[in-house]
Amino acid sequence: MTAPVVIYTDGACKGNPGPGGWGALLQYGRRERELFGGESRTTNNRMELIAVIRALESLKRTATVEIYTDSQYVKNGIETWINTWKRNGWRTSDRKPVKNADLWLELDGLVREHDIRWHWVKGHADTEGNQRADALANRGVDAVRSLG
Repeated sequence: MTAPVVIYTDGACKGNPGPGGWGALLQYGRRERELFGGESRTTNNRMELIAVIRALESLKRTATVEIYTDSQYVKNGIETWINTWKRNGWRTSDRKPVKNADLWLELDGLVREHDIRWHWVKGHADTEGNQRADALANRGVDAVRSLG
């Protein structure tokens, strides 16, 4: 059995909406890869989702994946809420359009390609991978701000 790809993701936003960044740390055995980016006007939830999407997009083949996120929004959304949203035509239980539906659709397609286990970690705690993903997300914010 091959080792899983371990992914830590995080999003950051300075203002909500405002300039935002996303970061992902991918680990496979002894190898590591860092990814980050940002957008000039976005929300924290969008950055959290994009971090996971970009990490999964970077995988070159189907894999067993352990994803660690400090976002309950991402974890609950992909594990639970998305099934109801799909049944309801991408509307919430109170019939409002699902926020970030474009990203949820993208993530939904990507998760089907892999065997994924989702883990929630407390943000800004002592989880090294989460701290590194947070630093990468903030690099994404800084990169966007330097362009602005």
